[in-house]
Amino acid sequence: MIVMPIPYNLKVSQEERIYSKLIGQSDMGHVHIAPHALKAAAIFSILTRLKESKKQGMDLVKKMRMYDGEEVEGYKENDLKEMQSEFTEEGMSGVDPRYVINRISSALIKQNLQCINALDVLRALKDGLDQHASITKEERERYLNYISIARKEYDSLAKKEVQKAFVYSFEESAKTLFENYLDNIEAFCNWKKLRDPLTDEELDPDERLMRSIEEQIGVSENAKKAFREEILIRLSSYSRKGRKFDYNSHDRLREAVEKKLFSDLKDIVKITTSTKTPDETQLKRINEVSARLMEEHGYCPVCANELLRYVGSLLNR
Repeated sequence: MIVMPIPYNLKVSQEERIYSKLIGQSDMGHVHIAPHALKAAAIFSILTRLKESKKQGMDLVKKMRMYDGEEVEGYKENDLKEMQSEFTEEGMSGVDPRYVINRISSALIKQNLQCINALDVLRALKDGLDQHASITKEERERYLNYISIARKEYDSLAKKEVQKAFVYSFEESAKTLFENYLDNIEAFCNWKKLRDPLTDEELDPDERLMRSIEEQIGVSENAKKAFREEILIRLSSYSRKGRKFDYNSHDRLREAVEKKLFSDLKDIVKITTSTKTPDETQLKRINEVSARLMEEHGYCPVCANELLRYVGSLLNR
């Protein structure tokens, strides 16, 4: 017999697909899995398999994101290649996918659930660590920390999803704000004025609007000019190639626009989701948001309501 050691998968998106496949092949196929539930589990699993990089400023979460193909500010493809060759044994230890599936199955049997969400999954993983005979006390403490990180990542996803569902015609609102920002930075970088479409008067670029968007992603006052010029260079490059520079063409700018919309809407979301006895207007809004979560994001009535209650509690902290 020749033993061939095969490392575990190190990409969150692929790990999520593995869980989906295993659940589909099991007797849990009838259970509704809430969006992001398997992703939360996958984040935990991948963190247990990664090694801390010696690269300056790099932590496990940034490394996890880069391994999954996401862009991380300050790091390039060469940094990713260096990390991938930093540890030859990376992926040879950590949590097994079967452990995750067994814990999900155990939670379903124990609680008799018809729908399981990310919090149910993370709770089941945490409870299972006490029964995991093959891990040391130090590993258990480390794994508990990874569950906390996975919870924080899920909290961010949950808030974003609910806030997005609250924005009526979100894509149109985002695109309008995006185009407005582009008009203003183009005038700013070219030392020009903008013309008001209604009054036809000439106006200075709206510095308050530009900064309110840039601050969402940590662009400092000193770095704003370079950031705006970089956007214009990208826009010009797209134009030369005959491509349209749209809302999805620049990840950081899209993130900034979304965060700006969300921050403007935060108080409305907070009041609506946390009110124990909503009035007629609030109840109507909750029903509209729940319907949007079900139609556009794959929630069922149970996990949609649980998500709204949970995000309400997060925003009140």
